[in-house]
Amino acid sequence: MASQSQDESTSIQDIFDAALNLEDTHYKSGYDEGFSDGLLTGKDEARYVGLKSGFETGEELGFYRGCIDVWNSAIKIDPLCFSTRVQKSIKQMDELVSKYPFNDPENELATDVVEGLRLKFKAVCATLNVKLEYDGYPKSSDVGF
Repeated sequence: MASQSQDESTSIQDIFDAALNLEDTHYKSGYDEGFSDGLLTGKDEARYVGLKSGFETGEELGFYRGCIDVWNSAIKIDPLCFSTRVQKSIKQMDELVSKYPFNDPENELATDVVEGLRLKFKAVCATLNVKLEYDGYPKSSDVGF
C-alpha cells in the first residue's frame, strides 16, 4: 500500500512538474520560432536597405561623374576656361571617383571617397560661382526636427 501511495505521489508530482514546465516549454518554442522568422525578415530587410543604399551611392557617384565629364569637355574645347586651381580640383574629383571600391562598398575608403567628392564638388562650384546641387543628397534645410 505504501508503494501505491508513493506511485500516486510521484504521478501527481509529474503532473505538477509538467504544468510548471509548460510555460518554459512554450516560451522556448516561441523564442525559437521568433528567432527563425526574425532571421528571414532581417535578411530581406537588410537586402532591401543594401539595394537602396547602393542605388543612392551609385546615383550620387554618377552625378559627380557627369559633372566631371562636362567640365573636362569644356576644358578640351577651351583649356583656359577654368583656372589651374579649378582644373586641379576637377582632376582630383576624377581620381576620387576612380578610387571608389565598387567591389567592396563596406571598405572604409568608400566613405572617404564620397566625402572627398562632396567637398571637392562644393569647392569647384563655389569657385565657379555656380549653384549646382545633387538633389539626392539631403540638404540641411530638408532635415526636420
